[in-house]
Amino acid sequence: MGCAYEMKEKARKQDEVIVINDIDHYDFIPSNPWVLVGWRKREQITVDLVKPMRKKGIEFIGDAATKLDPKNKIIHCASGREVKYDYLVIATGPTLAFGAVKGLGPHANTQSVCHIDHAEQAYNAFEEFCKNPGPIVVGAAQGASCYGPAYETAMIIDTELKRRKIRDKVKMTFVTAEPYIGHLGLDGVGDTKSLLESEMRERHINWITNAKITNITKDKIFIDKMATTEDIKQQHELDMAYSMILPPFKGIDALQGIEGLVNPAGFVIVNKHQHNDKYPEIYAIGVCIAIPPMGNSLVPVGVPKTGFMIESMAAAATDNIAARLYDNEVKTEATWNAICLADFGDGGVLFVAKPQIPPRNVNWAVDGKWVHAAKVGYEKMFLARIKKGKSSSMFETVTANLLKVHKIKG
Repeated sequence: MGCAYEMKEKARKQDEVIVINDIDHYDFIPSNPWVLVGWRKREQITVDLVKPMRKKGIEFIGDAATKLDPKNKIIHCASGREVKYDYLVIATGPTLAFGAVKGLGPHANTQSVCHIDHAEQAYNAFEEFCKNPGPIVVGAAQGASCYGPAYETAMIIDTELKRRKIRDKVKMTFVTAEPYIGHLGLDGVGDTKSLLESEMRERHINWITNAKITNITKDKIFIDKMATTEDIKQQHELDMAYSMILPPFKGIDALQGIEGLVNPAGFVIVNKHQHNDKYPEIYAIGVCIAIPPMGNSLVPVGVPKTGFMIESMAAAATDNIAARLYDNEVKTEATWNAICLADFGDGGVLFVAKPQIPPRNVNWAVDGKWVHAAKVGYEKMFLARIKKGKSSSMFETVTANLLKVHKIKG
């Protein structure tokens, strides 16, 4: 969305900007952990797409892309419609690979916060759980690449259970493929290891790292804690009455198998200017792009793509397309900085990694109750901008102000 708004501003008058999306509204995904415990309803975090885009002169096509034909520059849609393009920005996000683990997912034995539909289902299941509390397991499966929402969900559930005065009846375990708590797919940021371990100890949340989930039934999760990539250190059989496990991601079906455009998992291969080398008219931003895993881990751990990082990708992509439209040099590169507000319901952690991949110029994390208020404020500002048809690129400004408050340079 932000990419479309920026492209409209940067393109020539005669250029058409077209958005294809399978639904006609936008759901603010970072709020889904709040939906799970009933702190938000769908209507509070949903924004219409058609009206603001129409006001901006952007053509909106409510259809699902089913196959990309990059040689002929055509997008095939579920309705049978074919959309031609001169330049394409792929910003689809991932496919949720629940099938990678037996019993994983909202259609099987675990809940999810990856989609508003999943979060609503998770809320209904949570309400039933609270009538008869038992063990809870929260975490991220092997191959996952977005760990922040797992930590947020665990802490937010803890906070809500305390408010309902039933926390004492619930044993909680955090299960993750990460080699250590606070790794986040980034080899940690600042002191996230100590901060998050301390937070979990204070909240009486046990954890299992280097975890490979082998099977999930209705009331149990089976886990191999790995000693090496091949050898099992310890096997766990956890009882659970409720669970939320983030799945691994893969590329969307419409892109699978396009040689030179995507890797074997279907993620788009891009260069430092956000476009593909084989198909230079194709750009990609966000979770759908390929980033190699960081360092060695005993269990597959993906690299996250956070909001600030994705906004910088959108700015780079639109700058470079505009440069080509005006016959100028393509030179803008995304900053790929990671700035994240992780809400814990009654507090939280802000971490800043510049750049996201080590070594870094800024490597800092801080916790406090103010982080919860900051995330609520960001949600409100972001949704307000989208409703007005404005670019969503505001994370840098918000975070710069937070950094000033804490007198952190850079």
